Amino acid sequence: MHIFGIICKTNRFISEVLKTSLLISTYNWPEALELVLKSAENQSVLPDEILLADDGSREETTRLIETFKKGSSIPVVHVWHEDDGFKRSEILNKTIAKATGDYIIQTDGDCILHVDFIKDHSTHARPGQYLYGSRVNIQEGYLPTLFSNKQIEFNPFSKGIKKRTRALRIPFFSRFYGPGNELSKKLRGCNVSYWKSDFISVNGYNEGMTGWGREDSELMVRMMNKGVLGRRLRYSGIVFHIWHKTSSMHNVAKNDAIQRQAVAEKRTWCERGIAQYL
Repeated sequence: MHIFGIICKTNRFISEVLKTSLLISTYNWPEALELVLKSAENQSVLPDEILLADDGSREETTRLIETFKKGSSIPVVHVWHEDDGFKRSEILNKTIAKATGDYIIQTDGDCILHVDFIKDHSTHARPGQYLYGSRVNIQEGYLPTLFSNKQIEFNPFSKGIKKRTRALRIPFFSRFYGPGNELSKKLRGCNVSYWKSDFISVNGYNEGMTGWGREDSELMVRMMNKGVLGRRLRYSGIVFHIWHKTSSMHNVAKNDAIQRQAVAEKRTWCERGIAQYL
Protein backbone atom coordinates (compact mmCIF):
# COMPACT_ATOMS: atom_id res chain seq x y z
CA MET A 1 0.00 0.00 0.00
CA HIS A 2 1.21 3.52 -0.80
CA ILE A 3 2.66 5.28 2.28
CA PHE A 4 0.06 8.09 2.07
CA GLY A 5 -2.71 5.50 2.14
CA ILE A 6 -1.20 3.83 5.20
CA ILE A 7 -0.97 7.18 7.02
CA CYS A 8 -4.61 8.04 6.18
CA LYS A 9 -5.81 4.61 7.30
CA THR A 10 -3.86 4.90 10.59
CA ASN A 11 -5.18 8.42 11.24
CA ARG A 12 -8.75 7.29 10.59
CA PHE A 13 -8.33 4.35 12.97
CA ILE A 14 -7.06 6.60 15.78
CA SER A 15 -9.99 9.03 15.44
CA GLU A 16 -12.55 6.22 15.26
CA VAL A 17 -11.42 4.41 18.42
CA LEU A 18 -10.61 7.56 20.41
CA LYS A 19 -12.78 8.26 23.45
CA THR A 20 -12.95 12.02 23.90
CA SER A 21 -13.77 14.20 26.90
CA LEU A 22 -14.80 17.78 26.11
CA LEU A 23 -13.60 19.89 29.03
CA ILE A 24 -15.22 23.31 29.56
CA SER A 25 -14.08 25.66 32.33
CA THR A 26 -16.67 28.17 33.51
CA TYR A 27 -17.31 30.89 36.07
CA ASN A 28 -20.51 32.93 36.54
CA TRP A 29 -21.50 33.57 32.93
CA PRO A 30 -24.45 31.26 32.20
CA GLU A 31 -25.57 33.36 29.23
CA ALA A 32 -22.29 32.56 27.43
CA LEU A 33 -22.12 28.98 28.71
CA GLU A 34 -25.55 28.26 27.24
CA LEU A 35 -24.23 29.04 23.74
CA VAL A 36 -21.09 26.97 24.31
CA LEU A 37 -23.18 23.97 25.38
CA LYS A 38 -25.48 24.41 22.38
CA SER A 39 -22.44 24.40 20.10
CA ALA A 40 -21.16 21.24 21.82
CA GLU A 41 -24.42 19.47 21.02
CA ASN A 42 -24.24 20.73 17.44
CA GLN A 43 -20.91 19.04 16.66
CA SER A 44 -20.47 16.98 13.49
CA VAL A 45 -18.68 14.46 15.70
CA LEU A 46 -19.94 14.41 19.28
CA PRO A 47 -17.62 14.07 22.28
CA ASP A 48 -18.10 10.96 24.43
CA GLU A 49 -18.68 13.13 27.50
CA ILE A 50 -18.79 16.78 28.55
CA LEU A 51 -16.92 17.82 31.69
CA LEU A 52 -17.74 21.18 33.27
CA ALA A 53 -15.01 22.59 35.52
CA ASP A 54 -16.86 25.20 37.59
CA ASP A 55 -14.67 27.56 39.63
CA GLY A 56 -17.43 28.47 42.08
CA SER A 57 -20.31 29.82 39.95
CA ARG A 58 -23.60 30.81 41.54
CA GLU A 59 -26.83 28.78 41.44
CA GLU A 60 -27.93 30.16 38.06
CA THR A 61 -25.10 28.28 36.34
CA THR A 62 -25.97 25.05 38.15
CA ARG A 63 -29.60 25.34 37.02
CA LEU A 64 -28.52 25.86 33.42
CA ILE A 65 -26.25 22.80 33.55
CA GLU A 66 -28.94 20.62 35.13
CA THR A 67 -31.43 21.63 32.43
CA PHE A 68 -28.87 20.88 29.74
CA LYS A 69 -28.06 17.48 31.25
CA LYS A 70 -31.72 16.42 31.18
CA GLY A 71 -32.04 17.14 27.47
CA SER A 72 -28.61 16.05 26.27
CA SER A 73 -27.71 12.73 24.70
CA ILE A 74 -24.12 13.27 25.85
CA PRO A 75 -23.12 12.32 29.42
CA VAL A 76 -22.41 15.50 31.42
CA VAL A 77 -20.28 15.76 34.57
CA HIS A 78 -20.39 19.01 36.58
CA VAL A 79 -17.55 19.52 39.04
CA TRP A 80 -17.90 22.56 41.34
CA HIS A 81 -16.00 23.97 44.29
CA GLU A 82 -16.46 27.01 46.52
CA ASP A 83 -15.61 30.41 45.06
CA ASP A 84 -12.27 31.28 46.63
CA GLY A 85 -10.72 33.50 44.00
CA PHE A 86 -9.31 32.47 40.63
CA LYS A 87 -8.44 28.79 41.13
CA ARG A 88 -8.80 27.52 37.59
CA SER A 89 -5.83 25.14 37.89
CA GLU A 90 -7.40 23.43 40.89
CA ILE A 91 -10.87 22.95 39.39
CA LEU A 92 -9.41 21.69 36.11
CA ASN A 93 -7.37 19.07 37.98
CA LYS A 94 -10.41 17.98 39.99
CA THR A 95 -12.48 17.69 36.83
CA ILE A 96 -9.91 15.89 34.65
CA ALA A 97 -9.47 13.37 37.47
CA LYS A 98 -13.08 12.31 36.73
CA ALA A 99 -12.62 12.08 32.95
CA THR A 100 -13.28 8.67 31.41
CA GLY A 101 -11.94 9.66 27.99
CA ASP A 102 -8.46 8.90 26.67
CA TYR A 103 -8.20 12.32 25.09
CA ILE A 104 -9.07 15.72 26.60
CA ILE A 105 -10.32 18.48 24.30
CA GLN A 106 -10.35 21.70 26.28
CA THR A 107 -12.12 25.02 25.91
CA ASP A 108 -13.65 27.78 28.05
CA GLY A 109 -17.23 28.69 28.87
CA ASP A 110 -16.99 31.82 26.71
CA CYS A 111 -15.90 30.07 23.48
CA ILE A 112 -18.47 28.90 20.94
CA LEU A 113 -17.25 25.81 19.10
CA HIS A 114 -17.06 25.53 15.33
CA VAL A 115 -19.28 22.66 14.22
CA ASP A 116 -16.16 20.56 13.37
CA PHE A 117 -14.19 21.45 16.51
CA ILE A 118 -14.29 17.96 18.08
CA LYS A 119 -13.79 16.31 14.69
CA ASP A 120 -10.67 18.38 13.99
CA HIS A 121 -9.03 17.73 17.33
CA SER A 122 -9.81 14.02 17.35
CA THR A 123 -8.76 13.54 13.70
CA HIS A 124 -5.36 15.12 14.31
CA ALA A 125 -4.69 13.48 17.69
CA ARG A 126 -1.38 11.60 17.71
CA PRO A 127 0.57 9.84 20.47
CA GLY A 128 3.22 12.10 21.99
CA GLN A 129 1.59 15.33 20.83
CA TYR A 130 -0.75 18.04 22.09
CA LEU A 131 -2.73 20.31 19.77
CA TYR A 132 -3.75 23.97 19.87
CA GLY A 133 -6.20 25.63 17.50
CA SER A 134 -7.38 29.07 16.42
CA ARG A 135 -9.44 31.61 18.36
CA VAL A 136 -11.66 34.08 16.53
CA ASN A 137 -12.82 37.05 18.59
CA ILE A 138 -16.49 38.09 18.70
CA GLN A 139 -16.57 41.88 19.16
CA GLU A 140 -18.11 43.67 22.13
CA GLY A 141 -20.65 45.60 20.07
CA TYR A 142 -22.10 42.40 18.63
CA LEU A 143 -22.93 40.80 21.98
CA PRO A 144 -26.58 42.02 22.20
CA THR A 145 -27.28 40.43 18.79
CA LEU A 146 -25.32 37.29 19.69
CA PHE A 147 -27.29 36.63 22.87
CA SER A 148 -30.63 37.74 21.47
CA ASN A 149 -30.32 35.33 18.53
CA LYS A 150 -28.52 32.65 20.56
CA GLN A 151 -26.14 32.39 17.61
CA ILE A 152 -23.71 29.47 17.52
CA GLU A 153 -22.70 29.35 13.85
CA PHE A 154 -20.11 31.63 12.26
CA ASN A 155 -18.03 31.74 9.10
CA PRO A 156 -15.30 34.08 7.80
CA PHE A 157 -17.97 36.47 6.46
CA SER A 158 -20.12 36.61 9.60
CA LYS A 159 -20.92 39.92 11.25
CA GLY A 160 -19.40 40.72 14.62
CA ILE A 161 -16.02 38.97 14.31
CA LYS A 162 -12.50 40.19 13.64
CA LYS A 163 -9.35 38.51 12.23
CA ARG A 164 -11.56 36.66 9.80
CA THR A 165 -8.81 34.51 8.30
CA ARG A 166 -8.74 32.58 11.59
CA ALA A 167 -12.28 31.45 10.81
CA LEU A 168 -11.19 29.73 7.60
CA ARG A 169 -11.45 25.96 7.92
CA ILE A 170 -9.34 24.25 5.24
CA PRO A 171 -8.27 20.86 6.66
CA PHE A 172 -5.93 20.15 3.73
CA PHE A 173 -3.80 23.17 4.69
CA SER A 174 -3.59 21.91 8.28
CA ARG A 175 -1.30 19.12 7.09
CA PHE A 176 1.48 21.63 6.46
CA TYR A 177 1.76 22.50 10.17
CA GLY A 178 3.89 19.86 11.87
CA PRO A 179 4.75 19.27 15.55
CA GLY A 180 7.53 21.17 17.34
CA ASN A 181 9.21 21.42 20.73
CA GLU A 182 8.97 25.19 21.22
CA LEU A 183 6.18 26.88 23.17
CA SER A 184 4.04 28.92 20.78
CA LYS A 185 2.65 32.36 21.58
CA LYS A 186 -0.47 31.22 19.72
CA LEU A 187 -1.32 28.66 22.42
CA ARG A 188 -4.50 29.37 24.37
CA GLY A 189 -6.07 27.22 27.09
CA CYS A 190 -9.48 27.79 25.47
CA ASN A 191 -8.44 25.68 22.47
CA VAL A 192 -6.06 22.86 23.31
CA SER A 193 -6.16 19.06 23.43
CA TYR A 194 -3.94 16.35 24.88
CA TRP A 195 -3.85 12.76 26.07
CA LYS A 196 -5.03 12.28 29.62
CA SER A 197 -2.05 9.98 30.22
CA ASP A 198 0.38 12.76 29.20
CA PHE A 199 -1.42 15.18 31.50
CA ILE A 200 -1.17 12.80 34.46
CA SER A 201 2.48 12.05 33.72
CA VAL A 202 3.42 15.68 34.54
CA ASN A 203 0.93 15.91 37.46
CA GLY A 204 -1.47 18.14 35.54
CA TYR A 205 -2.01 21.81 36.30
CA ASN A 206 0.21 23.49 38.86
CA GLU A 207 -2.06 24.58 41.71
CA GLY A 208 0.69 26.85 42.97
CA MET A 209 -0.43 29.13 40.14
CA THR A 210 -3.50 31.11 41.22
CA GLY A 211 -4.99 34.13 39.52
CA TRP A 212 -5.11 34.68 35.77
CA GLY A 213 -2.21 33.84 33.50
CA ARG A 214 0.40 31.26 32.42
CA GLU A 215 -1.24 28.16 33.93
CA ASP A 216 -1.86 26.64 30.49
CA SER A 217 1.53 27.45 29.00
CA GLU A 218 3.40 26.27 32.13
CA LEU A 219 1.59 22.92 31.83
CA MET A 220 2.71 22.61 28.21
CA VAL A 221 6.28 23.52 29.15
CA ARG A 222 6.40 20.51 31.49
CA MET A 223 4.80 18.29 28.85
CA MET A 224 7.41 19.34 26.30
CA ASN A 225 10.19 18.80 28.83
CA LYS A 226 8.78 15.26 29.07
CA GLY A 227 9.03 14.85 25.30
CA VAL A 228 5.48 15.73 24.20
CA LEU A 229 5.45 17.89 21.05
CA GLY A 230 3.01 20.69 20.29
CA ARG A 231 1.21 21.01 16.96
CA ARG A 232 -0.79 24.00 15.77
CA LEU A 233 -4.18 23.29 14.22
CA ARG A 234 -4.12 26.14 11.70
CA TYR A 235 -7.22 26.16 9.47
CA SER A 236 -8.84 23.61 11.82
CA GLY A 237 -10.02 23.37 15.42
CA ILE A 238 -11.69 26.79 15.59
CA VAL A 239 -13.46 28.53 18.49
CA PHE A 240 -15.26 31.87 18.60
CA HIS A 241 -14.38 33.79 21.76
CA ILE A 242 -17.09 36.00 23.24
CA TRP A 243 -15.73 39.40 24.27
CA HIS A 244 -15.50 40.16 27.99
CA LYS A 245 -13.52 42.43 30.25
CA THR A 246 -10.02 41.18 31.03
CA SER A 247 -9.58 39.38 34.34
CA SER A 248 -7.36 40.87 37.03
CA MET A 249 -3.69 40.28 36.20
CA HIS A 250 -2.33 40.89 39.69
CA ASN A 251 -0.68 37.47 39.89
CA VAL A 252 0.85 37.31 36.41
CA ALA A 253 4.38 38.20 37.59
CA LYS A 254 4.36 35.35 40.13
CA ASN A 255 2.96 32.86 37.63
CA ASP A 256 5.41 34.02 34.98
CA ALA A 257 8.28 33.33 37.37
CA ILE A 258 6.99 29.78 37.96
CA GLN A 259 6.89 29.19 34.22
CA ARG A 260 10.41 30.56 33.69
CA GLN A 261 11.64 28.24 36.44
CA ALA A 262 9.97 25.26 34.72
CA VAL A 263 11.80 26.20 31.51
CA ALA A 264 15.17 26.81 33.14
CA GLU A 265 15.12 23.67 35.28
CA LYS A 266 13.44 21.51 32.60
CA ARG A 267 10.76 20.52 35.08
CA THR A 268 8.41 17.68 34.21
CA TRP A 269 6.44 17.64 37.50
CA CYS A 270 4.71 20.10 39.82
CA GLU A 271 4.33 19.60 43.55
CA ARG A 272 0.58 20.25 43.78
CA GLY A 273 -1.29 18.76 40.85
CA ILE A 274 -3.80 16.14 39.80
CA ALA A 275 -2.21 13.23 41.72
CA GLN A 276 -4.03 14.25 44.94
CA TYR A 277 -7.42 13.58 43.26
CA LEU A 278 -6.62 10.22 41.64
